[in-house]
Amino acid sequence: MKAVRLDDYNTAPVIRDIATPEIGPEDVLVRVGAAALNPLDIKLQSGVLQGYFPLEFRYTVGSDLAGMIEEVGANVSGWHKGDKVIARLDPVAGGALAGFACVPANYLVKVPEDMPLEVAAGIPTAAGTAWQALFELGGLGVGQTVLIHAGAGGVGSFAIQFARASGARVIATASGDGIAIAQTLGADQVIDYRHADFAEMLSDIDLVIDTIGGETQQKSFGVLRSGGRLLSLVAPPDEALAHAHNVNAQFVFHMSDGDRLARVVSAMTENNVRVLIDRTVPLDQFADAFARQSSGRARGKIIATVV
Repeated sequence: MKAVRLDDYNTAPVIRDIATPEIGPEDVLVRVGAAALNPLDIKLQSGVLQGYFPLEFRYTVGSDLAGMIEEVGANVSGWHKGDKVIARLDPVAGGALAGFACVPANYLVKVPEDMPLEVAAGIPTAAGTAWQALFELGGLGVGQTVLIHAGAGGVGSFAIQFARASGARVIATASGDGIAIAQTLGADQVIDYRHADFAEMLSDIDLVIDTIGGETQQKSFGVLRSGGRLLSLVAPPDEALAHAHNVNAQFVFHMSDGDRLARVVSAMTENNVRVLIDRTVPLDQFADAFARQSSGRARGKIIATVV
């Protein structure tokens, strides 16, 4: 089968022919229809996270996939050959950007009826991270106000929609065509960060979802109400700044969780949450997709179709 492989840290991924993976008794073999790239894939490739995510080479890139079950392990129940499924693999194991993937059965969720596989593949990491940050850690509720940085990005686009559906007031930062995207997704207010300083415009925010880090994160402490919460997806927050502003701050570490993914997919169906897709490319054009993800300018998810 074809697979996108890394030979070492900080080397370009390449497409190689490799053996189809063998499954264990608790696994299923999925014929991959589509897989999504994430910012984490770029960080894994660069080696900056090897202290937390040590990779074994050669490594098959990707954690988010959608496809059809080809084979079921001996101890697996409730799943059958031909079922269409979504899954998020352990990022250290990888394996999504390939013709077939070995997936632990407890990671699987059924693809919603009539949803194309290339759309479903864009859900797991971005939507799961948004859900975890907003509700499991952020405790966002009706009438509260959330500031979502990079509202037109992968996580931000889901966060806007989930937060709006929960009854919260949603403020997002964006630029260029991302402004209209964030508005269309349901943000009550969109701030063009290239021409306005959100820190001078906002106050008494209940929750900040930080997808950028650096100066943006530092300035975000000042817009929170006393006792508010900052959740960063990119870097551990500055504890001293959090203490100085009397707010709570936490780094969001998203783990693969089939139960969470099932809740997310259900909420998306109930609230007509859409998957914002930047582009879809065939696997043999993966290099273009990887470059686009590396640029940091993607509007939503980048999807590679495999079969």
